[in-house]
Amino acid sequence: MNSQSNPKYWAVVPAAGSGQRMRAEVAKQYLQINGKPILQITLETLLNHSSIEQVVVCLASDDQHWTSLPCAEHARIISATGGASRAQSVLNGLLALSSTTSICNEDWVLVHDAARPCLDQHMLDKLLEELVDDPVGGLLAIPAKDTLKYACGTDQRIERTLDRARVWQAQTPQMFRFGVLRDALQRALEAGLEITDESFAVEQAGYQPMLIEGDALNIKVTTPEDLQIAQKILETNSSN
Repeated sequence: MNSQSNPKYWAVVPAAGSGQRMRAEVAKQYLQINGKPILQITLETLLNHSSIEQVVVCLASDDQHWTSLPCAEHARIISATGGASRAQSVLNGLLALSSTTSICNEDWVLVHDAARPCLDQHMLDKLLEELVDDPVGGLLAIPAKDTLKYACGTDQRIERTLDRARVWQAQTPQMFRFGVLRDALQRALEAGLEITDESFAVEQAGYQPMLIEGDALNIKVTTPEDLQIAQKILETNSSN
């Protein structure tokens, strides 16, 4: 087993979703920015980091686009079949790592959104450096800047105002010890919980993940407007 002072790093990218809010003919991870599929951009960022051993991409069973990506045959990429939910897809990815690599419980796993292509190497470095000795893990997130309202039911009336000094907006990558994340996802799925992200599953297992301040430019492409914003961010980054 690896010591905590010398862990290995692995990545899981759930890419089995359809992205219905994008209103596109193909899943959003296959939409293109400057002639390159979003998923390809996302994976290149992870593959370009020297600390990441391998990346598991979790794909829909009927995916017809993956094999056309240049990175599909990359030596450090493993493909796995996704599940009916993000949590099941991530768990499938973890199980694929367990069955095909030398990963151990103390190793780190970074889970990153397929449609979050603006992550940069600086943010990856920061996440790895600040969590390297943590027993559990944590995630990139940004502190809330606006006043936040909590709605009452579905009628959009305010129940209360939240203390924004204590509220953060979760991003990815979310990085946890392999054993902690695997067990937390398994328990949460067995309990029938609605798992919104990996941190939620880990929290439900009784842990308190660390918040690592990220970058507001690390956006997730969810709507057509996001696609335009991501293109501008990537164009700016490439020119710097």
